[in-house]
Amino acid sequence: MGEVWRLLLDPLQHMFMVRGLIAAVMAGGLCALVGTYVVLRGMAFFGDALAHSILPGLALGYLLGGGSRDALFWWGLGTAILAALGIGALSRGQQLKEDTAIGVLFAGAMALGVVMISTSRSYAVDLAHLLFGDVLGVGDRDLLRLTIFAGIVAAAVVFFYKEFLVISFDPVLAITLRLPTRLFENLLRILIAITVVVALQTVGVALMVAMLVTPAATAYLLTHRLPAMMALSVLLAALSAVVGLYASYYAGVASGAAIVLTATGLFLIVRWIRRTPS
Repeated sequence: MGEVWRLLLDPLQHMFMVRGLIAAVMAGGLCALVGTYVVLRGMAFFGDALAHSILPGLALGYLLGGGSRDALFWWGLGTAILAALGIGALSRGQQLKEDTAIGVLFAGAMALGVVMISTSRSYAVDLAHLLFGDVLGVGDRDLLRLTIFAGIVAAAVVFFYKEFLVISFDPVLAITLRLPTRLFENLLRILIAITVVVALQTVGVALMVAMLVTPAATAYLLTHRLPAMMALSVLLAALSAVVGLYASYYAGVASGAAIVLTATGLFLIVRWIRRTPS
């Protein structure tokens, strides 16, 4: 037992690990909360596209802000929100389906971001932590910003719970109740965009969609009631964050990848337990 306690407490002697644990749990929980709607509405491609579409914004933030984390965050956030609203605007009406609009913006923004990143060798190195995550590099300022925006997004999800529920599961009822469906659709897209950006440092662009989808998908295998699914999803994401971060500390591997692999492992275990005969 003493050895177990030592393994648990030794990493907490380092402040970067303490901040990393707090950030990973908060970011993972936020992704899982919003990811519940991503899974139920089949928006995984949307989340992936948003994560990659912010690359041009990160590149501009780097160029104009001299590598400042604040500049990267704000430019990334602005780009993500514009991309989210742009997808909604392009898919409005019957001319283009949403997945087609997503594909167009995703490909264009990703290509632009790659071109900008490839213009400088040091530039590519400096942005590597945004592609693959750097949760152990979270500072006090980053943690405060994460707390504020996570609180805003969580409050919006709770406050507009009924509206999001109706537009997600009963569009006809939404029309009957005269809900501003387009407004709430765009609000949900914006919340996903904010979540992607504020959680970016935890797992990075390349792995972001996993934290949006995997904990929620695991929870969906266990319950189909939305409140229970949200709670389970957040719990599973927090567990993945803690276990993955400890694993990365002792194994010396990338923290973001370790967190995602833990979440994937939990999904596979639950899927195996809940499997049905073919």
